[in-house]
Amino acid sequence: MEKRVLVLNLDHSPVAVVPVQKAIVLCLLEKANILSTYELLQIRTVDRSFDYPAVIRLTQYKNIPFRGVLLNRSNLFKRDNGECQYCGSKRHLTIDHIIPKSKGGKTNWTNLVTACNRCNVNKGDKTPEQAGLVLRSQPFKPSLSYFLAEYAERQAEEWLPFLGSRIMNP
Repeated sequence: MEKRVLVLNLDHSPVAVVPVQKAIVLCLLEKANILSTYELLQIRTVDRSFDYPAVIRLTQYKNIPFRGVLLNRSNLFKRDNGECQYCGSKRHLTIDHIIPKSKGGKTNWTNLVTACNRCNVNKGDKTPEQAGLVLRSQPFKPSLSYFLAEYAERQAEEWLPFLGSRIMNP
C-alpha cells in the first residue's frame, strides 16, 4: 500500500492529503518543502533517489476557505468509533437524532450519534432521558485535524508532531 503525504499550509495548518507523486512534484517545483520523511523508504529513478516524504509544507500561504468535515454516515461512525453511543454495541448500527426531528431536533454533528438498532428502536421518538438512556460520550463537531490524527495513529505516525493533539473544534 502506498503511503500518503500530509500537506501543511505555510502556517502549519493541514490542507490536504496527497499521493507521493503529487508531493514530489510540489517539492521539485519548489512549491513545497519536505518537513518529515518515512524512514527506510525511498523513491528511486534511473539516476537519482529521493527520500519518501511524509509531511510537506507549502512555500507560500494559500487561503483555503474551511468547509468543515462533511457530515455523512461514514464520518459519523468514525467519530463515534463504530460503537452504539448508548450501549457500546458494534453490531447493526444506525444513526439516531438525540432530540428527535419531530421535537425540533436538527440534523447536525451535535444532535446525531451512532446507535444500534435495538437502542434506536427502544428510544423511539423520545429524548434519551425520557427513554432512560445515557449517552456514553458527548457528540461534537470534529475538525479536519481530528480525522487526520486518527489516520496518523494507524498509518502515518510521522504526521503526529505536526497535528498536535486531537483537536475537537477548528
